[in-house]
Amino acid sequence: MPVKKQQPPNTPSHLEAHIGFWLRLVSNQVSARFQAAVQVQADCSVTEWVALRVLFDKPATGHGELIAALGMTKGATSKIISRLEARGLVKRLFAAGSSREQLIALTAAGRQLVPRLAALADENDRHFFAALSPAEQAGLTAALKKLVALHQLSGPPIN
Repeated sequence: MPVKKQQPPNTPSHLEAHIGFWLRLVSNQVSARFQAAVQVQADCSVTEWVALRVLFDKPATGHGELIAALGMTKGATSKIISRLEARGLVKRLFAAGSSREQLIALTAAGRQLVPRLAALADENDRHFFAALSPAEQAGLTAALKKLVALHQLSGPPIN
């Protein structure tokens, strides 16, 4: 086993010595490739994909729930909803018995788009992580989930 050279005192560690450097390098490439794919295939942003995927699991969702899921401000989330609504992918509804509380739901077109975008995400994962065995992929996922839990991280990584 090679002996690790001691660095002189006050010498900063190299970028490549940091796990964060490698996580960021991989994450940036994974995200950039996926963003390009969803843009080309569906004229969609990753943030819009996350919103659509969140909405896919429920018949209708309140603004607050979507704001929390996206980890964005009310105004930024409203802009995402408006863009998706203009494209016919979501619709705003009034909650039962309320003339003020709005809910957001996928339209038929939005419901059809989500599986296509999920397939792009799956393909992107295969592209980047196929070199890892299933056990290595599971180990990497478990390690990252452990860090998420330890540091109480939440919200989708959309930025």
